[in-house]
Amino acid sequence: MALVEYQVIQACQQGDLAQFGLLYDKYIKKIYDFIYFKTHHKETAQDLTSIVFVKAMQKINTFDNKSNFSAWLYRIARNTVIDHFRVLKKDKNIDDIWDLADNSDIAQDIDIKNKLAEVKKYLKNLKSDQRDIVIMRLWQNMSYAEIAQTLGKSEDSCKMSFSRTIKNLRGEFILAMLVLFITR
Repeated sequence: MALVEYQVIQACQQGDLAQFGLLYDKYIKKIYDFIYFKTHHKETAQDLTSIVFVKAMQKINTFDNKSNFSAWLYRIARNTVIDHFRVLKKDKNIDDIWDLADNSDIAQDIDIKNKLAEVKKYLKNLKSDQRDIVIMRLWQNMSYAEIAQTLGKSEDSCKMSFSRTIKNLRGEFILAMLVLFITR
């Protein structure tokens, strides 16, 4: 953790919550993107992102400065999304929340829709932990240490899972391209 971030967190823990704005500014886009990818709904992602930062500010005193703040914040975000869908979709598997989108507000750009559909096609077959590792690593640019802390797994386990998952996805993608080429 950077010295400035550490100092800001300490100031917040000592009651100077005005400093929390610096943490908010640094992480708002990353947390919003993470939540949007799981919900695919702009307003829901905005609402849940706000809830995440309120929870983080309220619980800042529980943060251990020896830990990684980013991983702590992502863990709050992940749990907030799970709680959201637990309330809305009691009959759905909580591990599959990444795909419970409200299609009324998916990005309007057709290219983004097509790319998202293609990505979802490959990700839907993954276990939830594998999917989260891929999303955090590729789209959130998180380190393996941050991912491990967020998911409560070992760093080596996350590396191995990511490596195996990407290898399998590459194989599926190559097979899909081959089938597409043959059927044209």
